[in-house]
Amino acid sequence: MDEPSGPRLVSARLDPMERGVLQGLAALRWVAWAWMAAVLVITRDRVERPVLGAILVVLAFVVTAGATVLWRARPEALLRPGPVLAELAAGLALVLCDGLVRQPGSVFGTGQSLGSVWPLVGVLSAGVALGSTPGAGAGAAMGLARVGSSLLNDAGAYDESRVLSLLNSVVLYAVGGAVAGYAWQRLQRAEREVAAARAREEVSRTLHDGVLQTLALVERRATDPALARLARDQERDLRSYLSGSRAPVGGLAAALRGCANRFEEAFDAKVDVLVPDDVPAVRAEQVAALSGAVGEALTNAGKHGGAGHVVVYVEEDGDGGLFCSVKDDGTGFDPAAVTEGTGMARSIRARMEEAGGTAEVASRPGEGAEVRLCLPR
Repeated sequence: MDEPSGPRLVSARLDPMERGVLQGLAALRWVAWAWMAAVLVITRDRVERPVLGAILVVLAFVVTAGATVLWRARPEALLRPGPVLAELAAGLALVLCDGLVRQPGSVFGTGQSLGSVWPLVGVLSAGVALGSTPGAGAGAAMGLARVGSSLLNDAGAYDESRVLSLLNSVVLYAVGGAVAGYAWQRLQRAEREVAAARAREEVSRTLHDGVLQTLALVERRATDPALARLARDQERDLRSYLSGSRAPVGGLAAALRGCANRFEEAFDAKVDVLVPDDVPAVRAEQVAALSGAVGEALTNAGKHGGAGHVVVYVEEDGDGGLFCSVKDDGTGFDPAAVTEGTGMARSIRARMEEAGGTAEVASRPGEGAEVRLCLPR
């Protein structure tokens, strides 16, 4: 599982894929609740505490109805910790008390339990909203509640088959939560890739006949070799981007040195790229985000700061992620007195945020500027 397992960032607006998953969970809640209510009615003559059983069914109904109301009004709220933990708490109570509802000694029989399916929805929701690892933890907790329910129902001797049955419940619940989180993360990644492909297609239609031809014309007619080479490199990069085939070659260090070479050719300045050999490997999309942000920071240093020397330094931070500094000797500025431009907002900050990282700028007039970029592990 190569995707991060931490809590997802909840956007104010869900895409169709996310809405579809939440709609499926809402339908599963109602089907599971209907089955639970039917089990209570069908097996009422074998129920030890019918009032407690009815209370549990009502509790599950309240949670199910509340989740449905949230899904219709503010579906993104279902991905926040509060509603997820409330549903998990109700599921744990249902599973644990199931042993008290049923007749003593019947927990390992062939009859159906009240909490056979409905609590699983809470585990799946935890995986979707919080990630694979929290989802697995929620599933393990639900499995342990099943163990407690069995002990409340039958405190007799537990042979190998009974112990194995209980362990099987713990494992199945934990695997369900982990798989739900992993599948959700993969779906989100696929959705981002589809969106990026659509964006490239739209940009291609808009720019193909204009910008690419202009760059080719500049390359042919430029009398300055450096300008012709820069136009050629930019045309090649743009074509690679529009075709979706651009990928960093040789890892992070090579990508950053490529940014430095383009800057030196365009601004007749010097860039030192320092990437230690023990820097941890990062995924291709993180290389693309970091190199793109560094390239824009270098452009700003040359275009706005008049820098003659820039140092790009990368190191591992204390949490296993990456820290990158782009420090120049330009004119500097007062960040509080300057409105953040499109380059910083979209090409640097937005790139890093999409990769799960952060970007900040430190500068003073006459003392150059430093762009600090951080990527999580």
